[in-house]
Amino acid sequence: MHRRILHVDMDAFFASVEQRDHPELRGKPIVVGGTPGGRGVVAAASYQARAFGIHSAMPAGRALRLCPDLIFVRPDFGRYKAASEQIFEIFRSWTPHVEGLSLDEAFLDVTENLRGVPTGTQVARLLRAEIFEATGLTASAGVAPVKFVAKIASDYRKPDGLTVVRPDEVLDFIHPLPVEKLWGVGPATAKRLHALGLRTIADVHARPEHELVEALGSQGRWLATLSRGQDPRPVRSRRGRKSISAERTFAQDIMELGALQEILAEQSQRIAESLKSKGWVAKTVVLKLRYDDFSTLTRSKTPERPLGAAQAILSTGLALLDKTDAGLRPVRLIGLGVSGLSKPQGPSRQLELDLH
Repeated sequence: MHRRILHVDMDAFFASVEQRDHPELRGKPIVVGGTPGGRGVVAAASYQARAFGIHSAMPAGRALRLCPDLIFVRPDFGRYKAASEQIFEIFRSWTPHVEGLSLDEAFLDVTENLRGVPTGTQVARLLRAEIFEATGLTASAGVAPVKFVAKIASDYRKPDGLTVVRPDEVLDFIHPLPVEKLWGVGPATAKRLHALGLRTIADVHARPEHELVEALGSQGRWLATLSRGQDPRPVRSRRGRKSISAERTFAQDIMELGALQEILAEQSQRIAESLKSKGWVAKTVVLKLRYDDFSTLTRSKTPERPLGAAQAILSTGLALLDKTDAGLRPVRLIGLGVSGLSKPQGPSRQLELDLH
């Protein structure tokens, strides 16, 4: 039996939340992100702004040159997260098989859904209507028997679109598309595929698999599989607690390195207390920074031994902080987290956790 996979992607999510909450912005070209006065970049653009060629990660100054009437809005991530939680609650009312990719997009396996709706098309229509009724936001969806085709399909008729690719239509749908649409193909891989004379997914499908493997290694085998319309990856629900984190957004950007180090110390203590209360240790420490231009970076480190004590978490976090421009560039947000959570293995590990 073919799976019924949905990929649901909210339309211009950050910008749409702003237009929903601020009626004066509706129908106007807006961007969410930094301002053109500094080194600001576009985090999200409304469809009215996109009509001018504006897109995310574009420098704010260039965006303003493309559209002199552009309206700049500072992000409010608390509101975006609240809207996201509403949306994911709707997803899970349909199926426990929800794989979130970000705040505003997810895969859903609705083959056997909680409401007994027989087709993925019907589920997608009803789900999109529920999202709009609950949040006032539109979503685009793709329905297909495999994940990567569903993801391509969700982008096919944006905004507020629905594209259904039935099992016998998969090859006709994907083969005319450029190789860049294959999952995992970025600019570097696309350049290598072009050098082999491969421009479309049909070109990849026509090339013998062993030649792709010779040129690209294991990735060549993966791309050959996708070009046949196959994708063995299941939708993986990530609801189980896989990480603990703490972050803080500042009303005014912070330049002082010492202040950031003190905040990391507080966050380390909170994380350690949470770990201890649950009897867990962590494998990896993750540092998150957002600069004044809203560019965000993450750094992670996995020490040799699992971590549970605040001091161990802090020392790893400080080592990661040293690899950033903190202290040289204004910081708007700092966060620390741990992942790879597990119960300590054996009494010696538990003793190490308790002694700190």
